Amino acid sequence: MSVIEIPLQIPRRLASADPLLLAPVAVLLAFSVVMVFSAAIGTHGGIGGGVAVLVKHLFGIVLALSLGVGAACVPLDLWQRASRWLLGMGAALLALILIPGIGHEVNGSTRWLDLGLFNFQPSELIKVLTVLFLADHFVRHASAMDSFQNCILIPAAVIGSIGVLLLLEPDLGCTAVIMMVTLGMMFLAGTPLRYIFGAIAVAVCAVAVLIMTAEYRLDRVSSFMDPWADPYGSGFQLVQALIALGSGEWFGVGLGASVQKLFYLPHASNDFLIAVVGEELGLVGVAALLCLYGLVLWRVFNLASRAAAAKAYFGARLAQGIGLLLIVQVMFHFAVNLGLVPTKGLNLPLMSYGGSSMLINGLAFGLLISIEHSLSKGRVGAR
Repeated sequence: MSVIEIPLQIPRRLASADPLLLAPVAVLLAFSVVMVFSAAIGTHGGIGGGVAVLVKHLFGIVLALSLGVGAACVPLDLWQRASRWLLGMGAALLALILIPGIGHEVNGSTRWLDLGLFNFQPSELIKVLTVLFLADHFVRHASAMDSFQNCILIPAAVIGSIGVLLLLEPDLGCTAVIMMVTLGMMFLAGTPLRYIFGAIAVAVCAVAVLIMTAEYRLDRVSSFMDPWADPYGSGFQLVQALIALGSGEWFGVGLGASVQKLFYLPHASNDFLIAVVGEELGLVGVAALLCLYGLVLWRVFNLASRAAAAKAYFGARLAQGIGLLLIVQVMFHFAVNLGLVPTKGLNLPLMSYGGSSMLINGLAFGLLISIEHSLSKGRVGAR
């Protein structure tokens, strides 16, 4: 497909998109605009600072929608053929930011590339590129899923190499997300359970070693076990998140009326956004947000099911991987805010402030529209 043909493809591609998927995504994006602005007021220099954050957030959403439309216009078979090259490109970007003077360091981590208009985080991109690679790999070797080399050794070598680059930033959170998505895709692709349980054991041991060999990770684990032991030090973030969620009760204190976001709750507009939602809109607001995510996941896995029924196995594996990626990130964000796992900064998909995360969300949902279009061409399955 030439560049000139892409604009002609846009109406047809978008017309094939599932409205029951697009509707909750649109509501989540609109909700994110409201909540990011609410979380930013008072924490970024008053109303003016909040407006600046809002403008940047809207810019990120516009870029994400543009990237999503572009991704939707690329034929699905082209995504499959390019999957290994794209993963190699993503790995090169991860290596590039580790070169002194190129990577942009924030809070002790080198995760960003300065692109002028905004800082880009390659670790967000590598999540989707990993899903693309694994979807292609498991389809290529679908007839040999009892082979240890095909279902464990090759994926482990590739994902392990990506994990090493991520840990050098360091970014254990992204590494954990990719590991969990990989295990989920292995299971859905038909990998024997004995191999999966072995991989889980290895992954758990690796994470334990990584935690024990880094003092700041040990501090996070100890504060997770008892955040109230040091409420003004290592347990500060979790304590403030729990106070925010507890203060909201059933119906919240009111939109924009959060107290914890006022220099008590750090990173209120991204890593701890759900705590602000819980405080301002209460349990009802959090439950409504979960229902929206549930609807999105239903349609994503429905798409995967229809693709499998149509024998479009790459589309099925890709949709499953994107669904797993969404589930894992939502679960992690909620678990961190509720104190169920050690504190680790992870954005809430389609909601949190952060240009890189929002941009890659657009790419992921553009891929889903491409899958939908590939099915609509064959008039396969009912919604």
